[in-house]
Amino acid sequence: MNFGTVGTSWITESFIEAAKDTADMRLAAVYSRSEQKAKQFIEKHGGSNIFTDVEAMAKSKLIDCVYIASPNALHYEHAITFLKHRKHVICEKPMFSNTKELESAYQIAEENGVFLVEAMRNVYMPNLVTLKEKMEKAGQLRNIVFNYAKYSSRYDAVLNGEEPNIFSLQYSGGALVDLGVYPIAAAIFLFGEPEHVSYSPVIIRTGVDGCGTLVLSYSDFMCTIFCSKISTSYNSSEIQGEKGTFTIDDIGSIANISFIDNHTGQKQQIANEHPEKDMFYEIDQIVQMIKTNNKAEYKKRKQLSADVLNITETVRRENGIVYQND
Repeated sequence: MNFGTVGTSWITESFIEAAKDTADMRLAAVYSRSEQKAKQFIEKHGGSNIFTDVEAMAKSKLIDCVYIASPNALHYEHAITFLKHRKHVICEKPMFSNTKELESAYQIAEENGVFLVEAMRNVYMPNLVTLKEKMEKAGQLRNIVFNYAKYSSRYDAVLNGEEPNIFSLQYSGGALVDLGVYPIAAAIFLFGEPEHVSYSPVIIRTGVDGCGTLVLSYSDFMCTIFCSKISTSYNSSEIQGEKGTFTIDDIGSIANISFIDNHTGQKQQIANEHPEKDMFYEIDQIVQMIKTNNKAEYKKRKQLSADVLNITETVRRENGIVYQND
Protein backbone atom coordinates (compact mmCIF):
# COMPACT_ATOMS: atom_id res chain seq x y z
CA MET A 1 0.00 0.00 0.00
CA ASN A 2 1.10 3.53 -0.71
CA PHE A 3 0.94 5.63 2.42
CA GLY A 4 1.23 9.24 3.40
CA THR A 5 2.18 10.85 6.70
CA VAL A 6 0.79 13.74 8.70
CA GLY A 7 3.34 15.02 11.18
CA THR A 8 7.10 15.40 10.87
CA SER A 9 8.32 14.53 14.37
CA TRP A 10 10.66 11.71 15.44
CA ILE A 11 7.76 9.29 15.82
CA THR A 12 6.84 9.73 12.15
CA GLU A 13 10.45 9.13 11.19
CA SER A 14 10.43 5.93 13.26
CA PHE A 15 7.23 4.79 11.55
CA ILE A 16 8.67 5.42 8.07
CA GLU A 17 11.92 3.60 8.85
CA ALA A 18 10.05 0.61 10.30
CA ALA A 19 7.67 0.55 7.32
CA LYS A 20 10.67 0.14 5.01
CA ASP A 21 11.19 -3.32 6.53
CA THR A 22 7.72 -4.47 5.48
CA ALA A 23 6.96 -5.76 2.01
CA ASP A 24 3.68 -3.91 1.65
CA MET A 25 4.21 -0.26 2.64
CA ARG A 26 5.66 2.45 0.41
CA LEU A 27 6.01 6.10 1.39
CA ALA A 28 4.24 8.14 -1.28
CA ALA A 29 3.46 11.52 0.28
CA VAL A 30 4.22 13.78 3.23
CA TYR A 31 2.09 16.55 4.70
CA SER A 32 3.36 19.53 6.64
CA ARG A 33 2.04 23.05 7.06
CA SER A 34 5.54 24.15 6.04
CA GLU A 35 6.49 23.35 2.45
CA GLN A 36 10.16 23.66 3.35
CA LYS A 37 9.84 21.19 6.21
CA ALA A 38 7.91 18.76 4.00
CA LYS A 39 10.64 18.94 1.36
CA GLN A 40 13.36 18.33 3.92
CA PHE A 41 11.43 15.44 5.38
CA ILE A 42 10.77 13.66 2.10
CA GLU A 43 14.35 14.20 0.92
CA LYS A 44 15.54 12.46 4.08
CA HIS A 45 13.13 9.53 3.97
CA GLY A 46 12.26 9.07 0.31
CA GLY A 47 9.01 9.50 -1.57
CA SER A 48 8.26 12.19 -4.11
CA ASN A 49 5.08 14.06 -3.18
CA ILE A 50 4.52 16.82 -0.65
CA PHE A 51 1.31 18.47 0.53
CA THR A 52 0.63 21.55 2.61
CA ASP A 53 -3.16 21.02 2.50
CA VAL A 54 -4.69 18.03 4.31
CA GLU A 55 -7.84 18.01 2.18
CA ALA A 56 -5.80 17.91 -1.04
CA MET A 57 -3.76 15.01 0.29
CA ALA A 58 -6.89 13.12 1.36
CA LYS A 59 -8.39 13.53 -2.12
CA SER A 60 -5.21 12.37 -3.83
CA LYS A 61 -5.06 8.98 -5.53
CA LEU A 62 -1.38 8.76 -4.64
CA ILE A 63 -2.08 7.13 -1.29
CA ASP A 64 -4.17 4.24 0.01
CA CYS A 65 -3.68 4.98 3.69
CA VAL A 66 -2.23 7.57 6.02
CA TYR A 67 -0.27 7.57 9.25
CA ILE A 68 -1.32 10.46 11.50
CA ALA A 69 1.07 11.77 14.16
CA SER A 70 -0.05 15.37 14.49
CA PRO A 71 -0.70 16.90 17.96
CA ASN A 72 -3.27 14.85 19.89
CA ALA A 73 -6.07 17.41 19.64
CA LEU A 74 -5.82 17.41 15.83
CA HIS A 75 -6.10 13.64 15.39
CA TYR A 76 -9.87 13.63 15.01
CA GLU A 77 -10.01 16.46 12.46
CA HIS A 78 -7.25 14.90 10.37
CA ALA A 79 -8.60 11.35 10.65
CA ILE A 80 -12.13 12.11 9.49
CA THR A 81 -10.79 14.11 6.54
CA PHE A 82 -8.99 11.03 5.24
CA LEU A 83 -11.75 8.59 6.22
CA LYS A 84 -14.33 10.57 4.25
CA HIS A 85 -12.10 10.21 1.20
CA ARG A 86 -11.89 6.45 1.77
CA LYS A 87 -8.34 6.28 2.97
CA HIS A 88 -7.35 3.81 5.69
CA VAL A 89 -6.11 5.61 8.79
CA ILE A 90 -3.37 4.49 11.18
CA CYS A 91 -3.42 7.03 14.00
CA GLU A 92 -0.69 7.36 16.61
CA LYS A 93 -1.75 6.90 20.22
CA PRO A 94 -3.68 8.40 21.90
CA MET A 95 -5.96 8.10 18.89
CA PHE A 96 -8.52 10.66 20.10
CA SER A 97 -9.17 13.05 22.96
CA ASN A 98 -12.45 11.46 24.08
CA THR A 99 -14.92 8.67 23.35
CA LYS A 100 -17.24 11.01 21.50
CA GLU A 101 -14.58 11.55 18.86
CA LEU A 102 -13.74 7.85 18.76
CA GLU A 103 -17.33 6.72 18.19
CA SER A 104 -17.87 9.32 15.50
CA ALA A 105 -14.67 8.43 13.65
CA TYR A 106 -15.37 4.68 13.73
CA GLN A 107 -18.83 5.37 12.32
CA ILE A 108 -17.35 7.42 9.47
CA ALA A 109 -14.80 4.67 8.78
CA GLU A 110 -17.57 2.09 8.57
CA GLU A 111 -19.68 4.26 6.26
CA ASN A 112 -16.74 4.59 3.88
CA GLY A 113 -15.57 0.99 4.02
CA VAL A 114 -12.11 1.70 5.41
CA PHE A 115 -10.11 0.77 8.51
CA LEU A 116 -9.28 3.09 11.40
CA VAL A 117 -6.57 1.68 13.68
CA GLU A 118 -4.65 3.04 16.64
CA ALA A 119 -0.86 2.70 16.53
CA MET A 120 -0.21 1.35 20.03
CA ARG A 121 3.02 -0.53 19.46
CA ASN A 122 3.29 -2.62 22.64
CA VAL A 123 0.04 -4.56 22.10
CA TYR A 124 1.37 -5.79 18.75
CA MET A 125 4.62 -7.13 20.21
CA PRO A 126 5.09 -10.91 19.88
CA ASN A 127 6.58 -10.91 23.38
CA LEU A 128 3.31 -9.66 24.88
CA VAL A 129 1.49 -12.57 23.25
CA THR A 130 4.13 -14.94 24.67
CA LEU A 131 3.66 -13.42 28.12
CA LYS A 132 -0.10 -13.95 27.96
CA GLU A 133 0.37 -17.57 26.92
CA LYS A 134 2.70 -18.24 29.87
CA MET A 135 0.72 -16.28 32.47
CA GLU A 136 -0.36 -19.44 34.30
CA LYS A 137 3.25 -19.93 35.47
CA ALA A 138 2.66 -17.16 38.01
CA GLY A 139 -0.33 -18.94 39.51
CA GLN A 140 -3.09 -16.83 41.06
CA LEU A 141 -2.28 -13.20 40.28
CA ARG A 142 -2.15 -10.88 43.28
CA ASN A 143 -0.33 -7.68 42.38
CA ILE A 144 0.75 -5.98 39.16
CA VAL A 145 3.00 -2.93 39.03
CA PHE A 146 3.57 -1.26 35.68
CA ASN A 147 6.02 1.65 35.43
CA TYR A 148 6.37 4.04 32.53
CA ALA A 149 8.10 7.21 33.66
CA LYS A 150 10.46 9.17 31.46
CA TYR A 151 11.44 12.79 31.91
CA SER A 152 10.43 14.78 28.85
CA SER A 153 12.84 17.29 27.37
CA ARG A 154 9.77 19.43 26.67
CA TYR A 155 9.19 19.80 30.39
CA ASP A 156 12.16 22.17 30.45
CA ALA A 157 10.07 24.52 28.32
CA VAL A 158 7.24 24.30 30.86
CA LEU A 159 9.66 25.24 33.62
CA ASN A 160 10.65 28.22 31.50
CA GLY A 161 7.04 29.41 31.30
CA GLU A 162 6.12 27.91 27.91
CA GLU A 163 3.35 25.42 27.08
CA PRO A 164 4.40 22.65 24.67
CA ASN A 165 1.59 20.67 23.02
CA ILE A 166 2.16 17.55 25.08
CA PHE A 167 1.70 19.54 28.30
CA SER A 168 -1.30 21.53 27.07
CA LEU A 169 -5.02 21.13 27.74
CA GLN A 170 -5.66 22.78 24.39
CA TYR A 171 -3.76 19.99 22.62
CA SER A 172 -5.01 17.12 24.80
CA GLY A 173 -1.76 16.42 26.59
CA GLY A 174 -0.57 14.98 29.87
CA ALA A 175 1.32 11.98 31.21
CA LEU A 176 -1.62 9.56 31.32
CA VAL A 177 -2.61 9.88 27.67
CA ASP A 178 0.97 10.09 26.40
CA LEU A 179 2.73 7.38 28.41
CA GLY A 180 0.07 5.85 30.67
CA VAL A 181 -1.84 4.44 27.70
CA TYR A 182 0.92 1.87 27.09
CA PRO A 183 0.60 0.08 30.45
CA ILE A 184 -3.20 0.49 30.38
CA ALA A 185 -3.36 -1.19 26.97
CA ALA A 186 -1.02 -3.95 28.13
CA ALA A 187 -3.14 -4.54 31.24
CA ILE A 188 -6.37 -4.82 29.26
CA PHE A 189 -4.68 -7.06 26.68
CA LEU A 190 -3.44 -9.39 29.43
CA PHE A 191 -6.18 -9.22 32.06
CA GLY A 192 -9.28 -7.71 30.43
CA GLU A 193 -11.29 -4.74 31.63
CA PRO A 194 -10.95 -3.80 35.30
CA GLU A 195 -13.92 -3.60 37.62
CA HIS A 196 -12.96 -0.18 38.95
CA VAL A 197 -10.41 2.53 38.16
CA SER A 198 -9.00 5.50 40.09
CA TYR A 199 -6.29 8.02 39.33
CA SER A 200 -4.22 10.27 41.57
CA PRO A 201 -2.44 12.82 39.37
CA VAL A 202 0.12 15.52 40.02
CA ILE A 203 -1.25 18.56 38.17
CA ILE A 204 1.40 20.93 36.85
CA ARG A 205 1.17 24.62 36.02
CA THR A 206 -0.37 24.09 32.56
CA GLY A 207 -3.34 22.17 33.99
CA VAL A 208 -2.42 18.67 32.81
CA ASP A 209 -1.05 15.74 34.80
CA GLY A 210 2.73 15.69 34.83
CA CYS A 211 2.66 12.30 36.52
CA GLY A 212 0.21 10.12 38.39
CA THR A 213 -0.75 6.75 39.80
CA LEU A 214 -3.61 4.80 38.24
CA VAL A 215 -5.13 1.81 40.01
CA LEU A 216 -7.04 -0.83 38.04
CA SER A 217 -9.03 -3.06 40.39
CA TYR A 218 -9.84 -6.64 39.42
CA SER A 219 -11.79 -9.22 41.41
CA ASP A 220 -8.77 -10.82 43.09
CA PHE A 221 -5.77 -8.62 42.29
CA MET A 222 -4.74 -5.02 41.73
CA CYS A 223 -2.82 -3.39 38.91
CA THR A 224 -1.00 -0.18 39.84
CA ILE A 225 0.30 1.98 37.01
CA PHE A 226 2.74 4.83 37.54
CA CYS A 227 3.34 7.16 34.61
CA SER A 228 5.36 10.36 34.46
CA LYS A 229 6.76 12.88 32.02
CA ILE A 230 8.37 14.98 34.76
CA SER A 231 10.55 12.27 36.31
CA THR A 232 12.20 9.01 35.27
CA SER A 233 11.85 5.52 36.72
CA TYR A 234 14.52 2.88 36.24
CA ASN A 235 12.43 0.10 37.77
CA SER A 236 11.07 -2.78 35.74
CA SER A 237 7.39 -3.67 35.63
CA GLU A 238 6.18 -6.76 37.48
CA ILE A 239 3.33 -9.26 37.42
CA GLN A 240 3.29 -10.93 40.81
CA GLY A 241 1.50 -14.23 41.41
CA GLU A 242 1.40 -16.84 44.16
CA LYS A 243 3.83 -19.09 42.26
CA GLY A 244 6.19 -16.49 40.87
CA THR A 245 6.82 -13.10 39.33
CA PHE A 246 7.26 -11.91 35.77
CA THR A 247 9.57 -8.95 35.27
CA ILE A 248 9.26 -6.77 32.17
CA ASP A 249 12.08 -4.37 31.39
CA ASP A 250 10.02 -1.84 29.41
CA ILE A 251 6.21 -1.94 29.28
CA GLY A 252 6.32 0.22 26.16
CA SER A 253 8.42 -2.11 24.04
CA ILE A 254 8.15 -5.44 25.93
CA ALA A 255 11.74 -6.28 24.96
CA ASN A 256 12.87 -8.57 27.78
CA ILE A 257 10.71 -10.72 30.08
CA SER A 258 11.89 -12.97 32.88
CA PHE A 259 10.11 -15.27 35.34
CA ILE A 260 11.32 -15.83 38.91
CA ASP A 261 9.94 -18.83 40.82
CA ASN A 262 8.77 -17.91 44.34
CA HIS A 263 9.93 -21.19 45.91
CA THR A 264 13.24 -21.87 44.17
CA GLY A 265 14.29 -18.34 43.28
CA GLN A 266 15.24 -19.67 39.85
CA LYS A 267 15.15 -17.05 37.08
CA GLN A 268 14.05 -18.04 33.58
CA GLN A 269 14.27 -15.89 30.45
CA ILE A 270 10.83 -15.83 28.80
CA ALA A 271 11.43 -13.46 25.90
CA ASN A 272 14.42 -11.74 24.33
CA GLU A 273 14.99 -8.35 22.79
CA HIS A 274 13.16 -7.07 19.74
CA PRO A 275 14.87 -5.48 16.76
CA GLU A 276 15.59 -1.76 17.05
CA LYS A 277 12.65 -0.84 14.78
CA ASP A 278 9.97 -2.06 17.18
CA MET A 279 7.19 -0.27 15.27
CA PHE A 280 7.61 -2.93 12.57
CA TYR A 281 5.26 -5.33 14.36
CA GLU A 282 2.29 -3.00 14.55
CA ILE A 283 2.74 -1.84 10.96
CA ASP A 284 3.06 -5.38 9.60
CA GLN A 285 0.01 -6.69 11.50
CA ILE A 286 -2.16 -3.68 10.73
CA VAL A 287 -1.33 -3.87 7.02
CA GLN A 288 -2.12 -7.59 6.92
CA MET A 289 -5.40 -6.96 8.73
CA ILE A 290 -6.36 -4.38 6.13
CA LYS A 291 -5.21 -6.44 3.14
CA THR A 292 -7.10 -9.55 4.25
CA ASN A 293 -10.12 -7.54 5.46
CA ASN A 294 -9.85 -9.32 8.81
CA LYS A 295 -12.95 -7.96 10.52
CA ALA A 296 -12.62 -10.21 13.57
CA GLU A 297 -9.16 -8.87 14.38
CA TYR A 298 -10.30 -5.33 13.59
CA LYS A 299 -13.14 -5.67 16.08
CA LYS A 300 -10.71 -6.72 18.83
CA ARG A 301 -8.39 -3.79 18.10
CA LYS A 302 -11.30 -1.34 18.06
CA GLN A 303 -12.52 -2.60 21.42
CA LEU A 304 -9.08 -2.34 22.99
CA SER A 305 -8.73 1.27 21.84
CA ALA A 306 -12.21 2.06 23.16
CA ASP A 307 -11.48 0.45 26.54
CA VAL A 308 -8.24 2.39 27.00
CA LEU A 309 -9.80 5.71 26.02
CA ASN A 310 -12.78 5.12 28.27
CA ILE A 311 -10.44 4.70 31.23
CA THR A 312 -8.30 7.76 30.51
CA GLU A 313 -11.32 9.97 29.83
CA THR A 314 -13.14 8.80 32.95
CA VAL A 315 -10.28 9.39 35.38
CA ARG A 316 -9.08 12.67 33.96
CA ARG A 317 -12.60 14.11 34.09
CA GLU A 318 -12.88 12.91 37.69
CA ASN A 319 -9.72 14.89 38.40
CA GLY A 320 -10.81 18.06 36.60
CA ILE A 321 -8.50 17.59 33.62
CA VAL A 322 -10.75 18.93 30.86
CA TYR A 323 -9.53 19.29 27.28
CA GLN A 324 -10.58 21.95 24.83
CA ASN A 325 -11.91 19.17 22.60
CA ASP A 326 -14.24 17.99 25.37
